[in-house]
Parts: sequence; structure tokens; C-alpha cells
Amino acid sequence: MLALILSQVQPQIGQPGKDVVWVPTVPALVDKMLDIAHVTPQDVVIDLGSGDGRTVIAAAKRGARALGIEYNPDMVELSARNAASEGVADKTTFVEADLFETDLSTATVITMFLLPDINLKLRPKILDLTPGTRIVSNTFTMGDWSPDATARIEDGCTNWCAALLWIVPAKVDGGWKLPQGELWLKQAFQVVGGTFEAGDASGLVTNGHVHGDQISFTVGGSQFSGRVNGNVIEGTLTANGTTSRWRATRLAGR
Repeated sequence: MLALILSQVQPQIGQPGKDVVWVPTVPALVDKMLDIAHVTPQDVVIDLGSGDGRTVIAAAKRGARALGIEYNPDMVELSARNAASEGVADKTTFVEADLFETDLSTATVITMFLLPDINLKLRPKILDLTPGTRIVSNTFTMGDWSPDATARIEDGCTNWCAALLWIVPAKVDGGWKLPQGELWLKQAFQVVGGTFEAGDASGLVTNGHVHGDQISFTVGGSQFSGRVNGNVIEGTLTANGTTSRWRATRLAGR
């Protein structure tokens, strides 16, 4: 009898949840969100507020392992049944949980269709994830953290038509020691500025950008690029037509 009752549970658009009402992402935008995040079988996708499981199921059909976080136990049950009927039960998991209390550290991709204030509350937690983690939102923004890319569906879409992508940037704000001097960076999400100081001389850091664990910037006529690995940056420096290696270590303070 319980199984029969569960099989008859059908979600209603606009039904209340803990943080948002349920409005499903249309299938075309689900595909666009997964496309812009370049989801592959090597990914672990976590969908926050997974509803009827459609995004989790779509990710699993691309070969990814996918986890849905949903507060409504009826929706969790429905999602599991939907995944089984679509033949991806072995690649999907649905958990009844609070998205603010869930460990997201295993994700390489996070998808969500939440309100802007919820996104902002989640933002500090997201920024602490492994650099390079891809975050995709249906329509709603992350405040002053500008997306790295956007995509839209046009045909037949009137509301909730945009996919917004962010790449979690490595944290590089502060001082770094190089053999030639000290690099002082000011970071605003993926945008970086600052100064490079060598003795009595100094130069401005321009065109600075952090993309996951990759950083690039210019000082004068010198082009720096490198990989951030915790408290070390290593990469290449191109100046006057010559390319060489550079390495910087994080300073504890100025």
C-alpha cells in the first residue's frame, strides 16, 4: 500500500519547499547547463534542490556520477524512481538533506536553480571549494561575482532561459615572494590586480585573471602565467621575446 501511495505522488509547480518553491528547469536548459559546464563521464555533479531529479538524471546519462540534494522526502522518492525508469539508478543518488549543511567538496560540477539571496548565502561555501569546480545556475546570479560564461535558449522559452557558469578561482590575494622581488595581489573573485616590487622599483599588475588554478597577468611588458598550488605559484614568464620559468611562494604578511 505504501509503495502504491508513493507511486501516485506527483509534484506541483509552485509547491513550497524549505528555501524556494519548486519550478522545474525545462529540459532544453538542463542540457544547456550541462553543456556550458562541459560535463563528462569523469565528473561528479551535485544538483542543489534536485526536485524531480531531471538534472541529476541528465548528467548521469552523460556518464557522470550525480547526486541530488533535496529537502522534500517525497521528491527524493520520486527522483529515485525516475532515475530507475531512465536506466541510470547505478549512477545517481538522491539524498534528503539541507543544502546549506551538505558537504559539496566531492563535486566537480554544481548545478542549481535557486534564488539570488540563496546563492549569496551559499557563495562563501562555494568559494572554498577546489579551484576549478564549475558552478552553473539557472538564470539567477551570484551578486557581484560575475559569471565566467553565459548561454541562453531561445526557441519557445519565455522565463528562466539562461545558464550562468562560474569557475571557482584559486585564492591568491596577498603577498608572494619571487627571487626578483615581491608580488602583492588584490583579488576580486576571478579578477586580479596589484603591484610587483623589486627594490626601489615597482610596476602595476594588469590584465590579471584567475581561472580555476590558473593565473595570468602582466607587469609592464612581462607576461606571467602559472598554476596556483596552495601556497606556491609556478609557471612561465615571457619578456622581450624570451620565455623563462618563475616561482612564487605565499608570504605570511607584509
